[in-house]
Amino acid sequence: MNPILAEFIATAVLILFGGGVVANVLLNGTKGNGGGWIVITTAWALGVFVGVTIAGPYSGAHLNPAVSVAMAIKGNLPWNDLPYFILAQIAGACLGAFLVWTQYKSHYDKTEDSGLILATFGTGPAIRNYGLNFWNECLATFILIFSIFFITGAEISDTRAPIGLGSIGAIPVAFIVWVIGLALGGTTGYAINPARDFGPRLMHSILPIKNKGGSDWAYAWVPIAGPIIGAILATICYQVIFA
Repeated sequence: MNPILAEFIATAVLILFGGGVVANVLLNGTKGNGGGWIVITTAWALGVFVGVTIAGPYSGAHLNPAVSVAMAIKGNLPWNDLPYFILAQIAGACLGAFLVWTQYKSHYDKTEDSGLILATFGTGPAIRNYGLNFWNECLATFILIFSIFFITGAEISDTRAPIGLGSIGAIPVAFIVWVIGLALGGTTGYAINPARDFGPRLMHSILPIKNKGGSDWAYAWVPIAGPIIGAILATICYQVIFA
């Protein structure tokens, strides 16, 4: 499979499961309504497992512009390929969010709280403080990227990094995402992935969703800039320590 297509498909699947569990927990009348944070973080982790398993052998299963930027800095992804990876990830996230909307259309129609509706698409802070929210996303993504480097090893020479190990390599990544959500995700919803937030937020803004409010674009820079900066810092630190 073409690596760009693999990134597109796997990111769509990731958002279908991740956005889907949030919709299941938050929207009115679902079987999973009120399931809580453990349910959400668990499904996101398993969604990562499935996405990485799909794309791992073909693209390395970045599924995340922050990961792709880190791989480009580290020399494992050609810079010329970086824009295509990022565009595929954003497009896949848009498709995944659209599929969540079609799956839960009846429940979106029954939900009047515009904040809950938006939460099934993009992330948002529990307490709005842009500086701290940025730091929350930066730190969480730093941990993600730094940990991925240890999983893959210090020396990776092909563009399939970070994960080229199929379902075996997907297991530790899923656990990392799970513990990040459980331990660090309560502040901002742990986007740790610019495509995961931007693509669904874009779909929220254009889809004809009943009772939806604004898409909170004033906050949208946080889950983009925070993960990118966190990924850059993690890559630099790893290279300095293990150079």
